[in-house]
Amino acid sequence: MASDRGVQFLLSPGPTPIPDRILRAMHRQSVDFSGPDFIALCDEVFRDVKEIFRTKGIVHLYTANGHGAWEAALTNVLSPGDTVLIPEVGVFSEAWRSMAEALGLKCETVPNDWRHAIDPNQLEEKLRADTERKIKAVLFVHVDTATSLKSDVPAARAAIDAAGHPALFCVDTIASLGTTHFPMDDWGVDITVAASQKGLMMPPGLAMVAANDKAMRIGKETTMPRRYWDWQERTAGEHYQRFCGTAPEHHIFGLREALNMIAEETLDGVVARHTRLARTVRAAVGRWCEGGALQFNAVDPDQRADSVTSILMPEGMDAEAVRATGREMNLHIGSGIGPFRGRAFRIGHMGDINEPMILGSLAAIETVLRRHGIPLGNGAMDAAIAELSAANNDATLADRSIKAAE
Repeated sequence: MASDRGVQFLLSPGPTPIPDRILRAMHRQSVDFSGPDFIALCDEVFRDVKEIFRTKGIVHLYTANGHGAWEAALTNVLSPGDTVLIPEVGVFSEAWRSMAEALGLKCETVPNDWRHAIDPNQLEEKLRADTERKIKAVLFVHVDTATSLKSDVPAARAAIDAAGHPALFCVDTIASLGTTHFPMDDWGVDITVAASQKGLMMPPGLAMVAANDKAMRIGKETTMPRRYWDWQERTAGEHYQRFCGTAPEHHIFGLREALNMIAEETLDGVVARHTRLARTVRAAVGRWCEGGALQFNAVDPDQRADSVTSILMPEGMDAEAVRATGREMNLHIGSGIGPFRGRAFRIGHMGDINEPMILGSLAAIETVLRRHGIPLGNGAMDAAIAELSAANNDATLADRSIKAAE
């Protein structure tokens, strides 16, 4: 039974903690969604959300979760029987593939061991072999929350270009948008899918799909059955059609406040904070792993995500028992999912988080692990504090240099 004292420490890979500002923005009465005030608010939100994707394209908003964003992307730019290529990287690349198959699409994969990021060289080889250009889209997961692997988006774009392949480049940023550098247009991404409940600090329930001109143009010719997801209908001009019905007013109120908060910190500042806190987590986990029992799932340090860290447990130890003990302390960390169920736990470090939350949670996790008798290396908290102190000093010096230059 969880303690009812103090605050909840939620280090889940999603949903993430919701700031009070966003909760307050959503805690209000409904409005006339066809009235001028709400229409003006929507105009602002549809404009400003583009800055999070760093795109000049169109961002479509849906009352759905991330899986809805996947389906919206697939149904708008593909026709039944089309072929898509999914570079394997974990549970969520496989889930996107399953959805594509359910929609009548043919799927090819680039195999992966789920402990390394997507290999752009293998992606290029697969596309070069497609001499008939049957592959219409590449479905690429930037960060897979199950494996905590971060794959190289610019390298994948370069692989597509090197192969001279016209396939659409579709990127899942559900676990990376608002936590990791992602300039959609500069990186040559055609379609980006995202959701509200992770880096954007909101409740689940708002899916987002950004589409560039190429994707919107192709969407006019494809024949996949769709109505709710249809980009052409949603951009036909009437405010009502933006949402294919009643607008998700309270999610729009929340998103407006989330965009305000990100603008105040600056998107670059948000990304820098996530990088800093992720390094702090990895410094502690690295020391724990020295005990010989725990392992990072992501083998290559350069492929570890800045939004979530997946940690493999030793054989014979139940990760769910560890999580249950944490809940008794009001500490909530993520479970392993798919083939990692019971074999891994995940530390989410994204959204509305700061240094004390990370340090307190790491100390609590170490306490739980030691209660379960798991061999750990020593000095995890010292390593975390040292990493955080160094990162903060670097940030301070950089800030002073910028001010001096001004």
